Amino acid sequence: MITKGQKINDRYEIIRSIGEGGMANVYLGYDTILDRNVAIKILRGDLSSDEKFVRRFQREALSASSLAHPNIVEMYDVGEDDGVYYIVMEYVEGKTLKQLLKKRGSLTLSEAIDIMLQLTDGMAHAHDSYIIHRDLKPQNVMIKDDGQIKITDFGIAMALNATQLTQTNSVMGSVHYLPPEQASGKGSTIKSDIYSMGIIFYELLTGSLPFKGDNAVEIALKHMRDPLPSVREDNPAIPQSIENIILKATAKNPKNRYDDARSMHEDLLTALDDDRMNEAPYKYPYPEHDTESTKNLKKIEDIDKSGDAEEEEPIATKIEDKNDKKRKKVIIILSVVFGLLVLGIITVAFIIPAVTASEPVTVPDCEGDKVSQCERKLQEAGLEVRTNIKSVASSKIEKGRVVRTDPEEGRSVKEGTKITIYKSSGEETFEIKDYTGENYIEVQTILETQYGLNVTVEKRDVDASEREYDPQEVIGQSLAAGSEVKEGDSIILYIPNIVENFPDMAGLGWGLADAEAFCDKYGLTISVEYQETTAYEEGKIIDQSRAAGSPIVKGQTLTVTIAQKPKEQTPPSTPSTGDEEDDDNNTPPSTDTGTE
Repeated sequence: MITKGQKINDRYEIIRSIGEGGMANVYLGYDTILDRNVAIKILRGDLSSDEKFVRRFQREALSASSLAHPNIVEMYDVGEDDGVYYIVMEYVEGKTLKQLLKKRGSLTLSEAIDIMLQLTDGMAHAHDSYIIHRDLKPQNVMIKDDGQIKITDFGIAMALNATQLTQTNSVMGSVHYLPPEQASGKGSTIKSDIYSMGIIFYELLTGSLPFKGDNAVEIALKHMRDPLPSVREDNPAIPQSIENIILKATAKNPKNRYDDARSMHEDLLTALDDDRMNEAPYKYPYPEHDTESTKNLKKIEDIDKSGDAEEEEPIATKIEDKNDKKRKKVIIILSVVFGLLVLGIITVAFIIPAVTASEPVTVPDCEGDKVSQCERKLQEAGLEVRTNIKSVASSKIEKGRVVRTDPEEGRSVKEGTKITIYKSSGEETFEIKDYTGENYIEVQTILETQYGLNVTVEKRDVDASEREYDPQEVIGQSLAAGSEVKEGDSIILYIPNIVENFPDMAGLGWGLADAEAFCDKYGLTISVEYQETTAYEEGKIIDQSRAAGSPIVKGQTLTVTIAQKPKEQTPPSTPSTGDEEDDDNNTPPSTDTGTE
């Protein structure tokens, strides 16, 4: 049992558990030598006792450690310590794509395309190194806070075998993305990964899985026989070009899928071009079900209906049966391969030179030539010119002149080979639209991926009292609508930096309760003063210490002056002079002059 503080190989210290799976437990660890956090996957006990599995796991994990790509989790170390088999890899801060889908449901079209572009780019790199994942699913894709994805579990996925498929808990997570050829017991190819990526794309756009069931067998059967539900029926706003990518990636017959992950990646890059949005639905060039797959389907159905599914996993049974047959045919296959190799050597050494005895022709350089000059060069070299001359945008070749040929200049080809000429349509430009009010993430994705612009996002202060702003809405742009731009040009998108300002409390007719609620909301300290006046209604604010329109800063003190009714005053009393009594008796004043 792995515990906190335990050291693996006297180097990797366990900090805490960060996940559990059907095949391995994942721990956050600390590399004491390189002073960095790492993720450590430790195989579960039942798999650690399977020597065949462990050997394959170590071999495949070491092979995967050679992968270096920004969208693939880097493997640092693979080893064993006292019976504990582990792999050490890059620790990624973030959540799995599955966790994001559970929280968000479906994603926006631009978000889904951005994720799929990264996923196909990473898988194209792996396929170039002849490494197949075999277990692609949202649980094995990490997404960081900045939107970058990281594909995980290459080592474990490639070590999967029939033994793993007998574990119901492991299969249920993967079978939702399982290609029909794997479900029927055939081997995996790079096209198996493409099928899984198509199912992931479907889930990103719809928020749900295309095939569901009570057990792994039922789901696997649906992958083999049921048509994929339409994403456009779920959301008619999704362009037909996007549904076509999903249809092509999830074709049941591998011949109808993309040849490789890079082809799918390139298709995604142009999927939202105006001339592709409403293209015709994708039609499969080859039948979706062949005789062999139908037989496999019936065999699995018979096993499923027999009621023995709990005793033995039908998918595993099918794989094990085929493995037994393969072992018996090894010698025959090797003999046939050897015979074909001998035949191929004879064909290359004797037959092909006899058929192609003519001298090869080198395609001349036509770059910058007029079309007529290029045609003359090609014809003089003994080559044919296709009548359909194609146009391509070019920033360095003058409009109307030749950009390139196909096959390209310098190639050695047979005499009479048909050559396609590509002429310059000039530097490709397009008009900037008014993006005000749109989501800046979607606008940035389109401008960067479709048009190759350098997009910068900056914040501008806005007054929250004017109106309610969405933090992600575009409120301005550095280039006006109608401006013409080309690849490599720059544009700035402005988004709101919402600034809260003090209101005019007196003008709004606020009272003390309103001011107190305002201060509580913005973390202000309130101080109250009163002023006797008849010019304002009693209890209303007549003055504030912070001017209306000035920015609010948490922790400030706001002093408000409240109108108070003046107190009633009593008239002053007149002091006594002693004359009141004479007045009452009407006695006239004395006229004595002292002259008696």
